[in-house]
Amino acid sequence: MAYRWTNDLTDRDVTDEAIYLNRRQLLSGAAAGVGLAGVAGVAHAADLEPTSWEDVTSYNNYYEFGTGKDDPAKHAHRLTTEPWSVQIDGLVDRPGAYAFEDIMSKMTIEERLYRFRCVEAWSMVIPWNGFELADLLDMAGVQSGAKYVAFETVLRPDEMPGVARPVLDWPYVEGLRLDEAMHPLTIMATGIYGRDIPNQNGAPLRLVVPWKYGFKSIKSIVRITLTDSEPPTSWNKANAREYGFFSNVNPEVDHPRWSQASERVIGTGLFARRQDTLMFNGYADEVASLYADMDLTKNF
Repeated sequence: MAYRWTNDLTDRDVTDEAIYLNRRQLLSGAAAGVGLAGVAGVAHAADLEPTSWEDVTSYNNYYEFGTGKDDPAKHAHRLTTEPWSVQIDGLVDRPGAYAFEDIMSKMTIEERLYRFRCVEAWSMVIPWNGFELADLLDMAGVQSGAKYVAFETVLRPDEMPGVARPVLDWPYVEGLRLDEAMHPLTIMATGIYGRDIPNQNGAPLRLVVPWKYGFKSIKSIVRITLTDSEPPTSWNKANAREYGFFSNVNPEVDHPRWSQASERVIGTGLFARRQDTLMFNGYADEVASLYADMDLTKNF
């Protein structure tokens, strides 16, 4: 496994291997046997506490399994993830159904330690395992007319009790501009903490776009479509006033019902510590240029 994309993370920001192997304790310092100097991502500060496996896998939004934070952990075991394939179509040279095993055999799996910021104003730090979305799109062959990438989550009412409620217009769909999708920070995650990704976190394959609010990082993907027009996205369809297409983390643009200037850090106790939210979730140096000519208060 390759480790890359170092920025301002330190060893103290990394979840020690012992945490996700025996789930018992948080340890300081370097993880034995892991080259931490190249571990991916960015963190807030040297005293940032890593998020535990228990919190990452038990505090989730995955409405197909229920709207409670613990509903996905309770119900997502129903989801069958083998066999799995992803239909890649639209403006690509090699459309078709790509088996998960075939995708994995051609991708370089890396570990990326990223901040995760929810639109609900809570946050985590998560070590993902996965590959750059750009590599998958290159495998399918992006045509010159493509400008956007659309994603779709699996829809199985018999396995997903949450879809019985019209919380959203199912199936869940999301989208990115092509330059966002091809950015090296954008990954398709296949694991967390060095393990296969649990169902409640989006098994077997989910998008992770660390500078955007978490709902953009669509789970359990079964279809990717390259298109020349902006695709519909679930939360924007549900309430365009509150959820824009871009959904970049921006502490200066509040959600209509709450401030986005700070965030509640999951895993820091009953009265969770709050910290200031950073522009683009701390990835401004890497991604701000993508939006240099945009008014981010209008294109939220």
